Amino acid sequence: MSLLRKIEKGGGTPGAPGGPGDGGPNDTSRLDEMRVRRQPVPQQAQGASSYKDLKSRVQKKLLSEIDPSMDPHSPEVRTTIEELFTTILAEEGIVLSRADKQKLFDAILAEILGYGPIEPLLADESITEIMVNGPKNIYIERKGMVARVNVTFESDEHVKRVIDRIVSPLGRRVDESHPYEDARLKDGSRVNVIIPPLALNGPTITIRKFSKSPLQVEDLVRFGSMTPEIAEFLRACVIAALNVVVSGGTGSGKTTLLNVLSGFIPNDERIITVENAAELQLRQEHVVTLESRPANIEGKGAVTIQDLVVNTLRMRPDRIIVGECRSGEALDMLQAMNTGHEGSMTTAHANSPRDCLSRLEVMCLMSGMDLPVRAIREQVSSAIDLIIQQSRMRDGTRKITNITEVQGMEGDIITMSDIFVFEQTGIEAGKVIGRIRPTGIRPKFIDRIEAAGIHLPPSVFGIGSSRY
Repeated sequence: MSLLRKIEKGGGTPGAPGGPGDGGPNDTSRLDEMRVRRQPVPQQAQGASSYKDLKSRVQKKLLSEIDPSMDPHSPEVRTTIEELFTTILAEEGIVLSRADKQKLFDAILAEILGYGPIEPLLADESITEIMVNGPKNIYIERKGMVARVNVTFESDEHVKRVIDRIVSPLGRRVDESHPYEDARLKDGSRVNVIIPPLALNGPTITIRKFSKSPLQVEDLVRFGSMTPEIAEFLRACVIAALNVVVSGGTGSGKTTLLNVLSGFIPNDERIITVENAAELQLRQEHVVTLESRPANIEGKGAVTIQDLVVNTLRMRPDRIIVGECRSGEALDMLQAMNTGHEGSMTTAHANSPRDCLSRLEVMCLMSGMDLPVRAIREQVSSAIDLIIQQSRMRDGTRKITNITEVQGMEGDIITMSDIFVFEQTGIEAGKVIGRIRPTGIRPKFIDRIEAAGIHLPPSVFGIGSSRY
């Protein structure tokens, strides 16, 4: 008997007084069937409501039976919960089909051990972003496209319980006195939560998921994010220890590209990564991963990205990788690049290479140092060798749209030169059509690449002659 039919018939045990099949005045199965045919919408709504009540009742009884001292992450817990679940159904005389029983068990298990209704979304590896805009509006991003899903929470309080489950293991809290927080799940997914009164739509959760197996350069070539020639060029730039900034908008794939570039670093170099939430997945042996820390409940103990960047200089790094420059740490990063830590990399939010330079200037001013703009620009022009612009296209794909060399200063202006540029030729069936092509300009740092023992063919830069 299906769960919906069982609920509609009153939830009694077959043959019991007052239950279906006892032959008494409450045996209304034929009337139920007629009512379902005549009024499908009200009955469906009633069934959904009754399912919610059944789930809540079984869940509460299950929670009362579970030993609170049990480790929720131990492998024995699921088995124990399943045994108790089956016992409770038998005691209550609830008979379900195998599919309905599994559905109810999975939903209750997600509430007890996981993150409620969004647990299946977290398990779906094709989903890259989960956006909970209050209890009834949940969206996902899959293959670069955002869509609403048929998943809901019961109420604002239900969302808040999941938020508490996310932040409490980290020793943090979210309440009216501190209504927003950043966190990280055990699988590395990055989380931001914000609740009323700041979030007017209700408690809001944004989860940026990360693949368990990070993308490799071959994947980006296959996806059309770059060409094989560009992949070879970027590999040469990293091995030759050029300082690189990956620029792009939110969700454009900056961190993914930075992770791919980091994979080109030779295995015998000491790499130190600095991030707000550890997202990079380097495969080299000699890697030290540092993560910033927000203030605790008392408002103390915060360790910023800037603090960590300064500390890395005392750790004998060969390469410093900052997951993202957002504020005054940009100045410390530039100084590190200018004082013998070549081959360092970072990302920045900007819509073009020129905008990226402006952003770096502003972030340096945020450091609190009273520096003239020209001095900052000199720091930027001497520290940064290459800016890679990553963009999210209208069809959801991510592509490299510019690879630009920072050449130096002319007067008060930083001079730049595009080495590769993406040209869009049209849109077919909703897909962006175009290609990234070389501009025919040889970068000034080509001598550093050749000094590293790498000789790129002229065709990489669109030059047909045998010499550059």
